[in-house]
Amino acid sequence: MGTTLVLGLGGTVDYEVRWDAAVVEALASRFGIRGAELTTMAPIVDERSLVVTILAFVQDGAGGERFVVSSDVVKDFSERFATEITLGGTGVRAGIALDRLGIPSVQHLVSIDDNVRRLLPGSMSYVSSATEDTLDPHLIVQYPAGTVIRLDDGEIVSPSSNRLIFANDPPNRSMAIAPELGKALEDAAALLVSGFNTMQDEDLLERRLTELDTAMDRLPSDALVYYEDAGFYVRRFAERIWAHLLPRIDVYGMNEDELQEYVARPVDLLNARDVAAALLEVHSLIPVPALLVHTQHWAIAVGPAAGRHRDAVANAVQMAATRFRLGDGFTAADFEATALLSHSVRGEDVVDGVERMIPGSVGVPAFRIDTVTPTTIGLGDSFVGGFLVVHAPVREPQP
Repeated sequence: MGTTLVLGLGGTVDYEVRWDAAVVEALASRFGIRGAELTTMAPIVDERSLVVTILAFVQDGAGGERFVVSSDVVKDFSERFATEITLGGTGVRAGIALDRLGIPSVQHLVSIDDNVRRLLPGSMSYVSSATEDTLDPHLIVQYPAGTVIRLDDGEIVSPSSNRLIFANDPPNRSMAIAPELGKALEDAAALLVSGFNTMQDEDLLERRLTELDTAMDRLPSDALVYYEDAGFYVRRFAERIWAHLLPRIDVYGMNEDELQEYVARPVDLLNARDVAAALLEVHSLIPVPALLVHTQHWAIAVGPAAGRHRDAVANAVQMAATRFRLGDGFTAADFEATALLSHSVRGEDVVDGVERMIPGSVGVPAFRIDTVTPTTIGLGDSFVGGFLVVHAPVREPQP
């Protein structure tokens, strides 16, 4: 059995802006934005179109990830807010969550600069395909439930809190595979694959998947392969991922936004019958041993191998809840304390209903957490880190 957790494929430098409704409202007024033009699907070519997109997401209470034409748009917008520089990418944030429990990991990076060197925890080693330092920050916006933005022709009110990601990141679009990855995989207990969603060149994607195939040939036969879906900039590219990786994937994870994209309709996340129908529809499209969907109300796995991951799913929900209430600065004791909190009653009802309707499915309801300062950034990434806790060969909790 392998002794390392290898997490990839690309890390990011994130500019996390502190939500300020007054600043957003002032920008909407300055740009003359009206309610009728709000959309999440228009190209983001300047700061005005960025604000239009943000307001459209806020109006729906939704989360998502979108491409911007230039990193300058990200930098200009972030300068209007109090901004914290952090590290992102599913693998990196999952590794940070594991680090809080004293669990080391090996990261696969495609870009690096002094921010990465300064902020990467000491427990996290890395292999990198970067040949020089670069900085193409990702804008991270998290907005609270009930935030009000007045427009010239009305107002919008967010029905829930959520997070948004905006980026133009050439290294992650290229997703070069480090030559050292194959060697790192020789001793892997688990491999996390994520990040292909940002690629936009289909021929290049095919090359990278072929290179990853070659590296994965060196995985131990009992290593777990976890693939985390994300908002593809070019949705049909998901099919290229499936063609290469489905035979290797043990667990295929996604959030509620991606679930609804695949079924091409809204899903009532608190209606067990609607949830079960959506899970079965996506699993027929992506026939993996375990399809795992994580949402703000519950996490549920379906598929022939779902049952063996019940403890991992419980740890994943616990990790995401800990980050939700405390951000990155939690300890192993905080993680354990989360387990003592009560679960969502409505989430329990959905889990119970789905487990009855889909034989072999396993689910865990979300925790009930009341906080005026929730962290909505990186919850899915922390969820993945929590899932991998049970696959870590050595665990040395921090005090």
